[in-house]
Amino acid sequence: MEEAGIPTLCMTSALDITRSVKPPRSVFVNFPLGHQTGPPDQPELQRRIVGDAMRAFDAIGSPATIVELPYVWDPNDRSWEDTDYTTGWMPERPSREAADALEAERQAKFRRK
Repeated sequence: MEEAGIPTLCMTSALDITRSVKPPRSVFVNFPLGHQTGPPDQPELQRRIVGDAMRAFDAIGSPATIVELPYVWDPNDRSWEDTDYTTGWMPERPSREAADALEAERQAKFRRK
């Protein structure tokens, strides 16, 4: 897309990965993975974050630049930073048989409708 003249922007909450990948333009928000635009049910904050990210198009002048936005997930609790990427933060992977049974159950629900 960049070669076609269409600028792109990566919104990230994984600074180390973003630094190693080096996308053309990036905005880093120090939030839990998957929550780059903010916590659920906070549309005003989400709009501010997206607005700041869009303004980064004007602020970024050189490739692989990362703009770090100043937002804080919870100023009184940063414990989420200790749980991402650590052993045990994701549920254990189910066995093949259990996964197949869950998928069959999911598909059966859609067939009934």
